[in-house]
Amino acid sequence: MKRTHFTDRELDFLTRMRVGRLATADAAGQPHVVPVVFATDGRNIYTPLDEKPKRVQPRELKRVRNLFENPKVAFIVDHYEEEWTQLSWLLVRGTGTLVENGEAHVTGVRLLQKKYAQYEKMSLKDRPLIVIAPSDVTSWKPLQE
Repeated sequence: MKRTHFTDRELDFLTRMRVGRLATADAAGQPHVVPVVFATDGRNIYTPLDEKPKRVQPRELKRVRNLFENPKVAFIVDHYEEEWTQLSWLLVRGTGTLVENGEAHVTGVRLLQKKYAQYEKMSLKDRPLIVIAPSDVTSWKPLQE
């Protein structure tokens, strides 16, 4: 049975983790994976197309072009330790949407600014975000404190 919501343990894990990997695919199913920063409001995951150096404009990024062709995405966050009993991960499959304004954009910007101090000096308010709406959440041993 597919689960679309996060458990409290998973939310704690997402809050503490600093980087995830976003996988998109084009219309032909060719995958593309990039590391991303992210935040969550407990329902969705937000990842910015920020001012870090990029070769092309935000709408021309491969992950964005893929979203326009195929909105299905996967997002994974993991924790690795040499002591393998401490390994953990969280996988989200869902739909990705590019947002440039509105309530989802305001929420995502606020959450990202709160999580990453780097955004005190880097503006997000005029930059697009990708919002991931989960359709299937799976995890293995999200870390406990």
